[in-house]
Amino acid sequence: MKREFSFTRFLMATAAIVIIFAGIKLASEIVVPFLLSLFIAIICSPVIRFMTERRIPRWLAISVLFLLIVIVFFLLVGLINNTIHEFTQSIPQYRILLSERLKDLSVIAERFHLSLDVYREQVIEQFDPSVMMNLVSKLLLSFSGVVTNVFVLFLVVILMLLEAPSAKHKFSVAFSRQDQIVQQENYIDRILQGVINYLGVKTIISLITGVVLFILLKVANVQYAILWATLTFLLNYIPNIGSIIAAVPIILQTLLLNGFATCFGVSVGIIVINIVIGNILEPKMTGRSLGLSTLVVFLSLLFWGWLLGTVGMLLSVPLTMVLKIALEASPSTLKYAALLGDVEES
Repeated sequence: MKREFSFTRFLMATAAIVIIFAGIKLASEIVVPFLLSLFIAIICSPVIRFMTERRIPRWLAISVLFLLIVIVFFLLVGLINNTIHEFTQSIPQYRILLSERLKDLSVIAERFHLSLDVYREQVIEQFDPSVMMNLVSKLLLSFSGVVTNVFVLFLVVILMLLEAPSAKHKFSVAFSRQDQIVQQENYIDRILQGVINYLGVKTIISLITGVVLFILLKVANVQYAILWATLTFLLNYIPNIGSIIAAVPIILQTLLLNGFATCFGVSVGIIVINIVIGNILEPKMTGRSLGLSTLVVFLSLLFWGWLLGTVGMLLSVPLTMVLKIALEASPSTLKYAALLGDVEES
């Protein structure tokens, strides 16, 4: 009887989780901007704290930060929109350029008594580079579509920053007993600190990667350097595969527009950047503070990407960190938090 009751509870809990996630997916148009605003507010909170600790009024600190964000945002968006427009117009030419590059490759192959004419025709028939470039354009436009209503997004961020000093206590009072308020506040502090540490480090790493790549592409005289640097900055938030996804269209365009030699140099440069920043600098800055296994990070990327789209992929790690810390808050769910953790073998 007890086993039957436990199985019934398990089914009910599973059904409730499925219903919740289905509701989130249906309400993604509301949930995604809210989550984006929340994480922007969390990233900005250390800057606000830094200014308020130096006796700057909170309203003035928020106003200064808001003004800086708006100026940088509109300058960057204006520059990127012009680049995307020019980039989209040049996409139809990529199929023709691919044929020319393959023809050049065939000429080189003939010197070594190799025939690539048959393969060249198959590649042209089955591989259309304009399809990939269209996907890149749609990816950037879909992300910009999330922040289309910039006024509402920034307004929510400002209101969150204004409510931040009392929000932690309000949540603790609302979701815990009187004798557990302090403990609940500690868990909220852990969540906030974990997200701030991760997003702060990831933002710095992504910015460094984007700037170094921009310099590399400018030196190599590759078109749309600001567009590719921005794409790399955004996709670098996606764990494991983000930098690979960002590199593919860059290498493809460099091959088509700049030739084999420049493509080889840019490819080597991108590999060196990813090795140095991704495998040496980033692990030193993050350490093992995530507490998530590699498998969980990759699966969370797939799950949150399916549930919330592009923004879900960008925020997959912090969302999973929040879930793990929330599971650790209760003794009854602590064992489930261990499934997400990165346990070292003794």
